[in-house]
Amino acid sequence: MATAAQTISSPSSPFHWLWRFLNEELSPYPGRGALVARTVVATTIMMIISLVFRLPYGAYGAIFAMTISRENPQATLNAAKTIVFAFAFSVLYVLAGAMLFLADPTTRLVWVIGTFFLMFYALRVVNNYTAAARFGYLLIITIPLWDEHISSGLRVENTLWAFGVISFASIIAALTELVYASLRPDDDLVQSTAERLAAIEDLLNCYIESRPVDARTEKNITGLALVGTSRLRRFLQRSDYPPHYAEQMGAVVALVGRLVDIAANLSQLKIDTSDDDPLQIRELANKIAGVRAALVQSRVPSPIDMEHTLYTVPLLQELDATVSLIPAVFAGSQSLSAFAPQPASGDPPSRIFVPDAFSNPEHMKFALRGCLAASLCYIIYNAKDWPGISTSVTTCFLTALSTIGSSHQKQILRIAGAIVGGLLFGIGAQIFILPYLESVTGFTLLFLAVTIPAVWVATSGPRLSYFGVQIVVAFYLINLSEFKVQTSLVLARDRVIGIFLGLLMMWLAFDRLWGSPAVLEMKKVFISNVRLLAQFAREPVSKEMKLAIERSYSLRETINKNFDSIRNLGDSVLLEFGPSRQEDLALRSRILELQPQLRALFLTRIALWKYRLQLPGFQLPPTVRAAQKQFDEESANLLDRMADRMENKDSVQQGDLEESFTRLERVIENCRPEPSSAILHELKTFLLLLRKAESLEISLNRLAELEV
Repeated sequence: MATAAQTISSPSSPFHWLWRFLNEELSPYPGRGALVARTVVATTIMMIISLVFRLPYGAYGAIFAMTISRENPQATLNAAKTIVFAFAFSVLYVLAGAMLFLADPTTRLVWVIGTFFLMFYALRVVNNYTAAARFGYLLIITIPLWDEHISSGLRVENTLWAFGVISFASIIAALTELVYASLRPDDDLVQSTAERLAAIEDLLNCYIESRPVDARTEKNITGLALVGTSRLRRFLQRSDYPPHYAEQMGAVVALVGRLVDIAANLSQLKIDTSDDDPLQIRELANKIAGVRAALVQSRVPSPIDMEHTLYTVPLLQELDATVSLIPAVFAGSQSLSAFAPQPASGDPPSRIFVPDAFSNPEHMKFALRGCLAASLCYIIYNAKDWPGISTSVTTCFLTALSTIGSSHQKQILRIAGAIVGGLLFGIGAQIFILPYLESVTGFTLLFLAVTIPAVWVATSGPRLSYFGVQIVVAFYLINLSEFKVQTSLVLARDRVIGIFLGLLMMWLAFDRLWGSPAVLEMKKVFISNVRLLAQFAREPVSKEMKLAIERSYSLRETINKNFDSIRNLGDSVLLEFGPSRQEDLALRSRILELQPQLRALFLTRIALWKYRLQLPGFQLPPTVRAAQKQFDEESANLLDRMADRMENKDSVQQGDLEESFTRLERVIENCRPEPSSAILHELKTFLLLLRKAESLEISLNRLAELEV
């Protein structure tokens, strides 16, 4: 008889997907423990201050101390400033609305409905999503306040308290990050760079020990390659490093990113090593280890002999050539612009609104649906004079997304979080624990027991993190709303009923009014990725190196985000039901089958792009470069034809990829370099990558010929 664990982990078991999903999301990753610790510390400090000094809106203060960005100290400060400014604007908006519309109930209702529309519209059209979300959230908190039967002075005072407490919580979170950064001796930039070099060493160790590349190593390398170096470059641009050191580290980041790209392609090749190869690979691994140790110890890496070893294993020649360039960056023997041209001015100019903010009807439809759901909740709880269920409006705002499946996903996570945080932890604590607590110390222990596991879940990926957030939201709203140990079950009951009401209204508004199934959005994003990959195959289109590199970075980041979006939308499809469910699930399966091959083609294209740009260590003879350009154009045309076919369009692109590849092979054969020259090995590697790209693309095209 199979054990329970075997049943759960069996691929045929209905629980297999859930088991794998939870394992992926809850597993530790580098820095997760420190992130959870910093979050819990900031949240606990805010909770204690709220209780000791009897601050109103302490629950919301603790919530925002937990949810603020913690990517790095600078990002945290930026998030805190954004929150404060968004809340300040929201307060001014509320006070202006009160002065103009509070006296007449009819105009007040019209103003509230118009405000709901503005909140949801801002979520779609404002470029800074954090600012739009925080602006709307403070409105949701304070609008019920102005419906209470209290004096106008007290309403204004409580509105200002809401702004002050939540802004103070954001400042506490930012200060916690700054203290952590000052106490931590490690440099985020250096540590992230060292992590990438260590992953390459793990890959090389597999070849040294003549064993297959294990799944963990391959997944790590592939993940780092897909993520790229965008986060490191943003960190570098926003840092206070001296200009010369920033320029040096910018070049190092670019070179290490190139090493990861090469290693990702190497990990997917099935290669056989000869007797002499392990010794050569060990020497290469030692070079990488030496560079990594020097960076971690804040030393200048020792110069590496630029005289290349002739490897028989493909791509190792490029690894050796690239790692040898890193010490040269610090020695100043070559122009740094050859490795990583620095942008002339940080991030591109920001825009308040997305480009199609006032032309895309989907934004208007989204705002109307959200406004309808929130307005129905607002009218119901005011008609019943039941302010305790005002969480229904909050539920509408927090779960509103652009597709049915995505909305369902957030709704399910919210209700699950409410059940765990509100019913299990909140009401359970009220019945069994809180009656026996007599001090802040005792409550702090209970607070930590709930917050630590919830924050661990909240630091998962986007598919599960919302569940952890909702656990603490439900628990805090029940137990931090008053300056006493909360033992009444009425508040918990009202919060949960409000959540159910909000979910019901969202189902009516989003499922029945202009609903967009997640599977259609999934297909749309996949086709967009195919077209973006066709654009990437034609790069660089600019002869200016700086513009070419920056455009490639932008394309890589967009393609990688789309890969993640497709995966998340695939999860959302599972939550959609209806007469077309079986067809939707079949389409989801087809797209998910194509996804890994498209990823592999993307990784191969990243390596081939370096030859197109003629980066150091990737130079090709002029005739080969011209033939590669023709091959890449045919490759891009085939991808465009595939996207046209998926959209049921007549394609204008023509060409024959196989014929173009054969022509390129002949050009390479006619080069006839010396057998002992390094260029011969580089051409062999180049041809291997081309052959891999051709086979992947032809296979993708054949699979896509089936109905997608």
